[in-house]
Parts: sequence; C-alpha cells; structure tokens
Amino acid sequence: VGKTSLVTRYVHHTFSDRTPSTIGASFITAKIDVDGWECRLQLWDSAGQERFRSMTQMYYRGANAVVLVYDITNEDSFKDIDAWVQELKQNIDMESTVLLLVGNKLDLAPGRRQVEYSRARDYIKAITGDETAILEVSCRDDDGVADVFYNLANRLARRQQEQGGGEHDEHGRLLGDGRPRERQDQSGCPIRLTGSSSWTVSGSGCCW
Repeated sequence: VGKTSLVTRYVHHTFSDRTPSTIGASFITAKIDVDGWECRLQLWDSAGQERFRSMTQMYYRGANAVVLVYDITNEDSFKDIDAWVQELKQNIDMESTVLLLVGNKLDLAPGRRQVEYSRARDYIKAITGDETAILEVSCRDDDGVADVFYNLANRLARRQQEQGGGEHDEHGRLLGDGRPRERQDQSGCPIRLTGSSSWTVSGSGCCW
C-alpha cells in the first residue's frame, strides 16, 4: 500500500517503484516544526505480512498515535483496515491515541479509484468522531506527504497540551506563553510503524 514509500518520500525525498516488502522492522528519525518547536519523530516501520503479525504487536505498546494506510485503488487494502483496528483495540488505549487514516496512490485515482474519499472519511469518523482525521496522498508525486507528518505532529502536540492541563485558546494552544509544556523526556517523539496497511506510532512521550 506504500507505507514505506511514505516515510522514504518524506524523510529522504526519494521514491522508487520497486520498494521491497519490509522484513522485520526498520527505524528512521524525522524532524518537523510545529509552531516554531522542533519535534523529532522516531519511526518504526515494521513488516505487515501475516507471518510477521505476532512480531508487530510488540510495537503497539505505549502508542502515541496510529496511522492506518490503504491503497485507494485497492478495495481489499481498505477492507483490511478494519482487521488492523480490531487488533489495535486489543493492544493500545484507543481513547488516548492519535489516529490518522491515509489513502495512498492519489496519482492513480482518476481512472482506478476503488475507495471513495467520502467512504473513508465516514469510516474514520465512526471510530474517532473526527472526520478530518483522513488524508489522501501520492508518494510518487510527493502530493500531501508532508501534510501527513505535520498533521500527526500537530495532533500529538495538541494532545500533549491537553494532558498538561491549563486553559487553551480557540486553536487548542495553551494560554500564557503559548508554548507546549516541556517534559523530562527530551529524546523526541518515538513513533513505531507497523502493518502492511497500518502504522503504529508509539513511544513514551514527546519532546515538548
């Protein structure tokens, strides 16, 4: 479905039609600016094949966020999302976890789309109550890729602000100095990615 291509396009600014299937897990670090603050995202990209399924469960623990990825030209990849959601519910606290749905291969949509945007939007809204937690991208054309990571980092930052307490303005920012509160863990925002159609974004905390 292109989860590895999504990370590679964002971090290394490259794309290949011959990206091999992930075996085991790979680790990549990305940096992104959110309102003037640098957030370091630690990305764990793990295998999604069924034979690796038991291994991927270890990456769910302590999740900060989850990105579910499907191919908009492949109906089966979208149907697989539900199985990943059910597995995630058994391994993480969905109420405290940021969740995004990403449809890849937007460049092929005009003639080959099998999953309508409205359908995916309604699906993620039913789970999260948020119809904006969905993006469509093209890793090939680098269309919308950066938006995924900015959206993710911004949601993580806002979640951290909410957990830190205090009053917020209409944009969800803390009143006062306007900065997210710092935490003792300054190592970054650990993000673990797993599944052929899902990324588990997890870790012990953010660098706010």
